[in-house]
Amino acid sequence: MTYETIRLEEPAPGVVAIVFNRPDVANALSTRMGHELLDAWTSLQTREGLRCVVLRGEGRHFQAGADLKERNGMTDEAWAAQHKVFEDMAQAQLACPVPVIAAVQGAAMGGGCEMTLACDFAYAAEGARFGLPEAGLGIMPGLGGTQLLTRAVGPRRAMEFLTTAAPISAEKALEIGLVNGVVPAEALVETVKSVAAQIASRAPLSVRGLKRVVRDGQDLDLAAAMTLELEIYYRLFKTADRREGVASFNEKRAPAFQGR
Repeated sequence: MTYETIRLEEPAPGVVAIVFNRPDVANALSTRMGHELLDAWTSLQTREGLRCVVLRGEGRHFQAGADLKERNGMTDEAWAAQHKVFEDMAQAQLACPVPVIAAVQGAAMGGGCEMTLACDFAYAAEGARFGLPEAGLGIMPGLGGTQLLTRAVGPRRAMEFLTTAAPISAEKALEIGLVNGVVPAEALVETVKSVAAQIASRAPLSVRGLKRVVRDGQDLDLAAAMTLELEIYYRLFKTADRREGVASFNEKRAPAFQGR
């Protein structure tokens, strides 16, 4: 697919950045962008050598949510068809096998906030704002936002955030656990790029295993989650990368992980 509303970059070896590229409309989520994001996330699932993904926006804003001008006057049938594209897009993002980091500047509203929550963690620029305004529009989040938010910040904070439909600052988002750090706007991209590059330098099978354990384990009881952890642990210690990791430590050199 030729992309019109997003852009793919490779800011570091093994790192891919997906960039929302509609800065003139605050990167609002259109039907076309939904199709393009679905294609991008799907293609990344089998991309050789992929170690980490960064999600960010071009221009002043991360992503302002669904394009309400496009939705104005939509029939119920057209709305449902569009939302199915967005649902598939969100599921494809969640299925990404490597860590996904959001770099949020400006507005992350509605679907933009939900896509931030669907990342594994996030950093925000000073002045960024997060919101799920759907209760003020007669709808509710429908891309996993209610469940991902609850898992990130707890049910009491999630209920307040969802039902007031009021935006919060980057600093408040850090306080409640929605983001991992707040940095000056001019440092945001380099900060996230540095974290992504650090992840990319680690053993890729270990990183993928850790993502699976953290994501899947939270929905299991403790005994089942620990069984899952051991299942992946026993796979990892038999790998060539485990042998390389131990050898490089003893030889006082940087490891050369191959994902095998």
